[in-house]
Amino acid sequence: MSISNKIYLWFITILLFSIESKSQEVKSFFRAPSGMNLVSTDLHIHTVFSDGSVWPDIRVDEAEKESLDLIAITDHLEYQPHSKDIPNPDRNRSFEIAKSHRSKNSDLIVINGAEITRSMAPGHINAVFINNANKILHNDSLTGILEANKQEAFVFWNHPNWISQRNDGIAKLDPYHKYLIKNKLLHGIEVVNENSFSEEAFDIALKNNLTVLGTSDIHGLTEWAYNISSGGHRPITFVITKSRSDNDIHFGLKNRKTFIWFNDLLIGSKENLIPVLYSNLKIESKGYQTNTILAEFSIRNYSSAPIKLEYLGEYNLHINSKMIEINPKSSKTILIKTKDYQSKVTLPFRVLNAFITSRENAIISYDLSI
Repeated sequence: MSISNKIYLWFITILLFSIESKSQEVKSFFRAPSGMNLVSTDLHIHTVFSDGSVWPDIRVDEAEKESLDLIAITDHLEYQPHSKDIPNPDRNRSFEIAKSHRSKNSDLIVINGAEITRSMAPGHINAVFINNANKILHNDSLTGILEANKQEAFVFWNHPNWISQRNDGIAKLDPYHKYLIKNKLLHGIEVVNENSFSEEAFDIALKNNLTVLGTSDIHGLTEWAYNISSGGHRPITFVITKSRSDNDIHFGLKNRKTFIWFNDLLIGSKENLIPVLYSNLKIESKGYQTNTILAEFSIRNYSSAPIKLEYLGEYNLHINSKMIEINPKSSKTILIKTKDYQSKVTLPFRVLNAFITSRENAIISYDLSI
């Protein structure tokens, strides 16, 4: 082989390696609050072992490509429309295939789950962090839920606003759900499922101390459903944890340490969401512009989501209106007309795409020296 051919092959090899490395680049969605971790999860996923359209290995490939930290395989226990082609005597099989498919050096966590599939009430119930899905399959749903709890599963209510079971689209508690909550058998509720956000489910979660969840409930391909290659993303539940261990993630879910990223919205309790906003939105004073009484500030968004702000301060802005949008991983300069020279200023904002209740936006405030 000539030297020129060797150089050419070397160049092609390096190029392909570079392309592959770029395609597998791990994304950092949000900065975690100091001393904590943010674990990105999708806890509601289907395969051909129930009513999904793909083999379990595809779910792992998708999650790794999208830089998720954890997925749960949650095929329906009772609903088996592919049973003539895939008899599925072992309801753990889809999880086992998915877990064994993880790529070498992958950090993706794959956990076992199942969807208890019943009419309302209780509707559809997911159990994740389970040991054996077969033991959860029973003639009555309560026995299955009790078994899931016996396995120390995290149990949550799926799509409570699903119009096939709530024709008005309104999530509400039936006596069955109240019984489960009272007896600590139900731990969470989907506030976001696939492409819908239920304000009523969010209120139910906050009122009843249920964990706030957003899931894809994916049956087809995530690329087709969420336009991943063009910058889209599935609904993601972030679990705020001390470490990335299974035990700490499980603990975080059980103790309501979550928030949701859905489209451009951030959804979670005030306790969880406010620290995340402060970790991802930083403001730096640049002092007064030369020969002016215009105080300059740089606002940087470290997250993968746009942050939409309404300025609530006492001074007016120069150039900008009070509505300010900071694009993902970018910064914006604002000018404040302080009238007189000030040594300090307070900059309060309403975060228009961050919800801490169904009708209330998060408010953050920065005390800055000029």
